[in-house]
Amino acid sequence: MNPLRLVIADDHPIFRAGLRAVLARSPEIQVVGEAGDGAEALDQVRQFKPDIAIVDIDMPKCDGLRFAASVRDAQIPVKVVVLTAHPQKEMFDAFLDLGVAGYVLKENASAELIACLKAVSEGEPYVSPSLTRLLLRRRQAVDQLRTERPGIDRLTPAERRILRLIAEDKTSKEIATQLGVSPNTVDNHRANICEKLGLRGTHSLLKFAFDNKSRLNAD
Repeated sequence: MNPLRLVIADDHPIFRAGLRAVLARSPEIQVVGEAGDGAEALDQVRQFKPDIAIVDIDMPKCDGLRFAASVRDAQIPVKVVVLTAHPQKEMFDAFLDLGVAGYVLKENASAELIACLKAVSEGEPYVSPSLTRLLLRRRQAVDQLRTERPGIDRLTPAERRILRLIAEDKTSKEIATQLGVSPNTVDNHRANICEKLGLRGTHSLLKFAFDNKSRLNAD
């Protein structure tokens, strides 16, 4: 079995050395790149094509949030694991909205990182157990959305995907290009979404998508 190939990025050399020491415990893991900032990490991900990138939230040039967004937007086939010292709900939601595969507290990294990487490599998301309360609040928000807008459960998979893309401020033309359909098809889906959710008015769909971005991505 091929080893799990990683790029690690953190602007503190001592912490990176600690990460390497943790990762060296597993013969199934190979660190192929190491970066001191997010821009360098992006270059290494493109060059070395690792399976997973482990990135700190706070990095110069390109922070963890921008790194995750760049990976998603460029459709780079790498899973992102985020390390954070500050578990604020807003940041937690922002990263999960971008589809990161793992979210680990730095203070728990030595104990949790190997388990996180194993889960992520098997296609399972991983969040530090101490952050369970944030996951619960995220799921409660989804339940509340279903209560407020019961039509959300009537949306088709295509309509759900388009609604999430609208929440990213993408136009019908941009959505059509990304999904490989015509702008008219997207507009028809938008009309169906509005009907199912009971939205009226020119900008009501856009406002709904923006206001509920995290709840839509958590669903």
